[in-house]
Amino acid sequence: MIHTLRTAAAAAALTVAATAPGLAETVKFAHWVPPAHTLTASTIEPLAAAVEDAGIEIEVYPGGELGAGPLEQYVRVVQGVADVVWGLQGYTSSQFPLTMLSELPGAKPEDMTGYDMIWNAYEAGQLAGEFPGTVPLALWLSEPNVFIMKDVDVRTPSDLDGLKIRVSGSAAAAAVESLGATPVQMPAGEIYNSLQTGLIDGVITGASAIGDFKLDEVANSYTLNAPLGHISFYVVMNEGKYNGLDDEQKAALDAIAGRELSKSAEEGWYARAESVIESISAMDDNTVYTLSDEERAAFEELTYPIRDRVVGEVGGADVLATMRGE
Repeated sequence: MIHTLRTAAAAAALTVAATAPGLAETVKFAHWVPPAHTLTASTIEPLAAAVEDAGIEIEVYPGGELGAGPLEQYVRVVQGVADVVWGLQGYTSSQFPLTMLSELPGAKPEDMTGYDMIWNAYEAGQLAGEFPGTVPLALWLSEPNVFIMKDVDVRTPSDLDGLKIRVSGSAAAAAVESLGATPVQMPAGEIYNSLQTGLIDGVITGASAIGDFKLDEVANSYTLNAPLGHISFYVVMNEGKYNGLDDEQKAALDAIAGRELSKSAEEGWYARAESVIESISAMDDNTVYTLSDEERAAFEELTYPIRDRVVGEVGGADVLATMRGE
């Protein structure tokens, strides 16, 4: 009986070993924001769910746990400190001059998504040189940028004369300069204290950031529908790490990478923005103003020529046309 049980146990063990999946491949995903940020639900969780059955385990390191400083995100993944990172092209604008054309005021057609714009150009081979050593998993745009101000109501370009406005990158900086203000580039994590202490007078970024970085605690005036462009984002994977995956794992990753994951991310940003705008509009101590078409036109006269100038400076006319499906 004992021998029979041992034989049966051995046979069962062999069966389990023969049918068990391979050991999970751990992929380290690094970012610098808190776990409650929009990034988690819109991007990280869908990615993790899509590759789990293929034996890929996404191990998340939030809040700069694998290295402080959002400006170093791309270097971090290329060096293998992290396997996957999330970042903003604007933080290292000089690396992404063509991708960032998608950020410019008036660049995105109203009937088009931001992620389709960027992937149109990437898949055409026009942006590959801006992502060396990595495999892009998601590329997308934020919701439209808005003015987030402290004690300043913005209705006309002249309301910005001489003010210091935080921007995320060169595209927004050019727009701010065209409006007579001084752009101040800094990571999102520094906005709260800078706005609170008066180092800056306001911010240009998407409305989702108001909630994600608690800017409603230090800002009190918001202007919507200004032609200020968008912010571009990336999730990229170390190329060597990707190449080291087995065929099943690559297939699982490839199935969600690209437009599908980018769509989830972009829709998450828009949904968060809509929720935040509803929340801040309900607060009695806030001013939330939407520019009329006539008021918007006064800003367009100043910001849209910046789009054309920047496109010319980087030789990006063909790239922007591809992005726009022209």
